[in-house]
Amino acid sequence: MDGGWRILLVDDHRHARQGMREIVEGCPDFTVVGEAASGEEAIGRMPDARPDLVLMDIHMPGMGGLAASKAIKDAYPWVKIVIVTVSDEPAHLFEALKKGAQGYLLKNLNPSAWREYLRAVASDDAPLSADIALSILREFAGRGRDRGADARAGAGADSPADATSAFKRPGSPERDEPLREDLTPREKEILLEVARGLTNRDVAAALGVSEHTVKNHLKNILQKLHLGNRVQLTRYAYEQGIVDP
Repeated sequence: MDGGWRILLVDDHRHARQGMREIVEGCPDFTVVGEAASGEEAIGRMPDARPDLVLMDIHMPGMGGLAASKAIKDAYPWVKIVIVTVSDEPAHLFEALKKGAQGYLLKNLNPSAWREYLRAVASDDAPLSADIALSILREFAGRGRDRGADARAGAGADSPADATSAFKRPGSPERDEPLREDLTPREKEILLEVARGLTNRDVAAALGVSEHTVKNHLKNILQKLHLGNRVQLTRYAYEQGIVDP
């Protein structure tokens, strides 16, 4: 990208922001265009900073990172948000993805891993790691068990519980959604490989096509499924049973 990616740092601790700045500025692809100490301040800085990517701490006084992420994505849907936290709690991860975050970084990762991951997120080529995918799957499974128990308690022992309700995409109709039939065979292949955690380059090598072709197909897949990014696509694949956990 010409001129590099513009990044806004959001954390209520000054030393944490300084640490993030040192990591980010160690990569010539990134330019820090602003800092904020709260969710409210981050939202206020968006018009002038015009970031491509926001590094958002999840826990802050006042408006936390999750609420701020949703507000920013609602107003600036093209901006990518990576949640930064010390916790790998699946519930936090699940909520971050629901609010529109494209990624999730742990503060204890080494700087080179940060930079590599942020480059991938910025270029729309960040695969969902196996650990994060498993966390999402466990969160879905737990919600399914909870809703199943509630349904059994409300309907009686002889009534089957609709445990699959937890696997519906937000805003989806109250029925099972099969894999969209308007996806082409090639798009279905790419969806599967992306959901397995492959980068665009790896998908291209596996299918014998160019990386540019993979990106075009991925864009079409996201549009057809009304999804925002490959993280949501991976979640969709797990929900629909396209990828065997």
